[in-house]
Amino acid sequence: MIGNSPEIQEVYQLISQVAKVDSTVLLLGETGTGKEVVANAIHNTSNRKDKLMVKVNCAALPESLIESELFGHEKGSFTGAIDRRIGKFELANNATIFLDEIGELPLQLQTKLLRVLQEKEIERIGGKKTIPVNVRIIAATNRNLEADVKAGKFRSDLYYRLHVFPIHLPSLQERREDIAALANYFLHKFSKLTGKKVEKFAPKAIKTLENYNWPGNIRELEHLIERTVLLSKDVVIQDIALPNSIQHKPENALALDQIVTLEAMEKQYILQIVNICKGKISGVGGAAEKLGIPSTTLISKMQKLGIKKKIFK
Repeated sequence: MIGNSPEIQEVYQLISQVAKVDSTVLLLGETGTGKEVVANAIHNTSNRKDKLMVKVNCAALPESLIESELFGHEKGSFTGAIDRRIGKFELANNATIFLDEIGELPLQLQTKLLRVLQEKEIERIGGKKTIPVNVRIIAATNRNLEADVKAGKFRSDLYYRLHVFPIHLPSLQERREDIAALANYFLHKFSKLTGKKVEKFAPKAIKTLENYNWPGNIRELEHLIERTVLLSKDVVIQDIALPNSIQHKPENALALDQIVTLEAMEKQYILQIVNICKGKISGVGGAAEKLGIPSTTLISKMQKLGIKKKIFK
């Protein structure tokens, strides 16, 4: 994990508080903010660090296979079950399981997962007995689970079981002071992997990186630096070729990869306005005045969107 911004320091602090206990952790944040990296950090500093951390991407599995993948099955329990299969929860016994994209889990499977959290036991498909498991659960999502609960897409009882120790991962836009450190880390990583002698960024290249909005967060930065290293012919990177989606587009053109949710757009706009006002929220020249809304309304919106005032101090 890389960075010294107040936002990422808060994440470090939360990791240190929860790692040594077996409490369930829910990692929240936009795509590409490093949720799997944080999950690894929690496991690797826990009392279970000598055991395997089993990882499951709930969004990558067909709905028909998720139950078997998580809980296993007995031979002959369904068509195609030619052997007994041990599920991920059994593999993670006395260790840690990382459930990525937990918000994509179908409702039927949410009920079975809730039972595991409550009873500490699983049952294979076609099995006749329950199997006790001692598993530390770390879940992650980029979805707004509270909104999904209200919409009936996610069970409220499972949400509260998972929401024991939430950790919000800040977007790259919220921790711009870490961009240079992250970019240099990826530069040295890909220089070594590719065997290319690329040593550093010119100041203007770093400035370009710091001024970009990074809709894909750290993952987007990593991929961009990898491409930049591969294309570089010099020891020092002078220029950064940002994604085509933000270069010389007509004002009314909108690429598919530019489409974001209204909530994300509102968050980005408020961040820009408060930055322009140098962190001032209320009063003459404050962000609330610029936006034409009461300061109490703006503060409420910022809290809802996860924008912390200390970012601008």
